Amino acid sequence: MAIPKILLYYVFTPLADPDAVRLWQRDLCEALGLRGRIIVSKDGLNGTLGGDLPALKRYIRKTRDYPAFKLIDFKWSEGTALDESGRSLDFPRLVVKARDEIVSFGAPGELTVDAGGVVGGGTRLDPAALHELVAERGDDVVFFDGRNAFEAEIGRFRNAVVPDVANTREFVAELDSGKYDHLKGQPVVTYCTGGIRCEVLSGLMKSRGFGEVYQLEGGIARYGEAFGDDGLWNGSLYVFDQRMSIEFSDHAAVLGHCRECGEPTHHMLNCRDVSCREQLVVCEACAAVAAPACALHA
Repeated sequence: MAIPKILLYYVFTPLADPDAVRLWQRDLCEALGLRGRIIVSKDGLNGTLGGDLPALKRYIRKTRDYPAFKLIDFKWSEGTALDESGRSLDFPRLVVKARDEIVSFGAPGELTVDAGGVVGGGTRLDPAALHELVAERGDDVVFFDGRNAFEAEIGRFRNAVVPDVANTREFVAELDSGKYDHLKGQPVVTYCTGGIRCEVLSGLMKSRGFGEVYQLEGGIARYGEAFGDDGLWNGSLYVFDQRMSIEFSDHAAVLGHCRECGEPTHHMLNCRDVSCREQLVVCEACAAVAAPACALHA
């Protein structure tokens, strides 16, 4: 029986010909029947793919055959289902693009990448090292959410700072606004879904005078594998596919509240306007009555 799985991964490494890598990755995924989204740039590769287990394992082997991608850290999670042809129902199609940035902060000139990854980023902390830092420094440690604000509505680290941003391109202006300057003398731990946004964000923060910046290696996904809901994380993890959110245990806290009735929920849906990319916290009961809309399209 085919087992639906999802891969989340990235690598920062210089690529001389991003478009050639794009074509190779597209052809590889099509041959294996995989769906999802891959971004290629001169600075590396970023992707999330769904499919059956054997196909994804073959994808990993083939991708790691390319020397620059040999050490990619692939993160696994459970998929929802496969269609009759064995393709993932968690993604509507396969999209493989070449762009200036593999994660769009709108600041390609501020990112420097070499064979070892991002130059000048934050100090990496695996989940165990994060706990050691918190045990040593206590409440001085500041968790800084590197995701879009709506993602934090259903899950975040305890007492985290959640910047009011709708997308990653707003982070530069947010940092330059000065509203977080009071944190420049404290240990700041950036975190995001799989780690890629923090790679860039931690560097942006360091270049703006934040003196002690860390980044959660492997992101929330890797932390959840290690500690589930029995550590410093609370709630559900928003994901950019048809699942919308995942939980790390059967006792995950429910942090979100339905925008229609106020009831606790981790259920999220797209705004009903097809041109809008905002995600809304709406319980299943209210969603069944009417498709939700953000304030702009209500």
